Amino acid sequence: MTMAKISQQILSAVAVTLLLATHAFALDLSGAKLEGLVGETSNGYIAAIKPSGDVNALVEDINNRRKAHYLKIATKNNLSLEAIEVRAGQKAISKTPAGQFVDAGDGWTKK
Repeated sequence: MTMAKISQQILSAVAVTLLLATHAFALDLSGAKLEGLVGETSNGYIAAIKPSGDVNALVEDINNRRKAHYLKIATKNNLSLEAIEVRAGQKAISKTPAGQFVDAGDGWTKK
């Protein structure tokens, strides 16, 4: 095996390892909820309980995706975005497992 081939294999292995390590440390919604970093709100979106750069980025990403989904539903059913948001908030809060945070309009509480 040539030195160039060995170097290429080592670089490939390092790249894969770095990619997997980065993914392992990435914050996801379920993990953030379990850690008490975010919670469900009555308006259909999540909010940061313990803000940080990663938490804020996660909240923004999830909420942007939710809003796009809510807009599709609202348009399809000829309803207001607000009506869909409120219904989604109620549903999300009702499905939140015990021990996680929710804000039903009166501040954060652990379910």
